[in-house]
Amino acid sequence: MSEQNIFLIGMMAVGKSTVGRQLALALDLPFYDSDHEIERRAGAEIAWIFDVEGESGFRNREEQIIDELSRKSGIVMATGGGVVVRDINRQRLAERGLVVHLDGSIDKLLRRTRRDRKRPLLQGPKPAKTLRDLAEHRAPLYREIADYRVNTDRRSASSVAKQIVKRYRDPANANYGVDDAERGG
Repeated sequence: MSEQNIFLIGMMAVGKSTVGRQLALALDLPFYDSDHEIERRAGAEIAWIFDVEGESGFRNREEQIIDELSRKSGIVMATGGGVVVRDINRQRLAERGLVVHLDGSIDKLLRRTRRDRKRPLLQGPKPAKTLRDLAEHRAPLYREIADYRVNTDRRSASSVAKQIVKRYRDPANANYGVDDAERGG
């Protein structure tokens, strides 16, 4: 039997790439970061792609990468925060693997992105408002396809990865909703 894919979704800076690398290592699976794959193939950073092609050009590239990578078997993939805005991406992720929604507070995400100049959507005058608006719009889309959610605010990447490994190995334990950390357990 081939291994199931694990796809990490959630807002920018929530820890998808860091957790994904640790998760892949723990499960001995290949790791892919869809944003890094887009940059590698374009030969340019995402900010440049946004500048030259606009968000729709970037989303077209992202859709192609998501389709290609999600067809693989037995991988861990960290996705970009906005991957869920396109219906086709949500459908492919939901059908082709276990979808884990990494979640975090806006305050924590703001602290993590405060000096980051590589996030095109946060380069405006009000990054806090932008993050809140993005989170409000995307939250229902994350919930729509997530098999379960893990809050990353007060947890190390290794702790989050261990929790996902536990649920990956025991699918009966994987249901969307409040995770152990949010209940204080």
